[in-house]
Amino acid sequence: MDIRRVGVIGDPVAHSLSPVFQQAAFDATGIPARYERWHTIAAELPARIAGLCEADCFGANVTVPHKVAVAALVDSLSETARRIGAVNTVINQDGRLLGDNTDLYGFMRSLLTARPGVERDRILIIGAGGAARAVVAAVAEIGVAGITVANRSPERATHMLADLHVDGAEVIPLADWDLMGAIRDHSVIVNATSIGWNDDQMVLAPELLDAVDPHGLIADLTYRDTPLLVQARARGIAIMDGLPMLVHQGARSFELWTGLDAPIDIMMAAAERTRET
Repeated sequence: MDIRRVGVIGDPVAHSLSPVFQQAAFDATGIPARYERWHTIAAELPARIAGLCEADCFGANVTVPHKVAVAALVDSLSETARRIGAVNTVINQDGRLLGDNTDLYGFMRSLLTARPGVERDRILIIGAGGAARAVVAAVAEIGVAGITVANRSPERATHMLADLHVDGAEVIPLADWDLMGAIRDHSVIVNATSIGWNDDQMVLAPELLDAVDPHGLIADLTYRDTPLLVQARARGIAIMDGLPMLVHQGARSFELWTGLDAPIDIMMAAAERTRET
């Protein structure tokens, strides 16, 4: 039986948990496929994407820093990928490549699970990069009570909101004075920056966390125990890291490649086991 190829494209990808839970999904469903890490520098990206057209390839996931560049290298884009302006999943459709974005779905599913009734919340999103675009689009689709974006460049955040056609959202500078009032007025805070991923930096000064609603939620899109999450947990605030989003977006990718329901419990368990080691 021929083994199908699929993988994650990025630079770097050595840290990616995607092969762990995606391979578990293929094995659980009896699909003969091998999910690999495909380290790809920018100069090699066009050739890598072109290779996804081959008959033995399902497609690929795409991670930083290539999500935007891949959008120009596929044959067509889903409406979600076009709106967000980035591709994290490529599907080989009989030699033609469809670019999709499952990050919106992944964040939405994980947030609705962690925060039932989130549509009543006002949400503060920190950052205006690619990850923030998916978060803003997701919470706008949910229909939350309010959205505020904090960014070092307010102009960039304003442009992002206009590009996503999100009306009524507020923009503030990423400065302690402005953040203090926003934190008091918002019950869900999402760090959509990379701050805290590889070091002990915090996107919010620790003293600002004292103003967080004790019944609120702090989310960080990275899937490690960041200083932000550690400080929030110490104050008794509910937290959500990025692992549920990662697995849910991967499960949606699996469904797009195979047409089968993803074994989400198996995928989540595999990801959690590996993260703990």
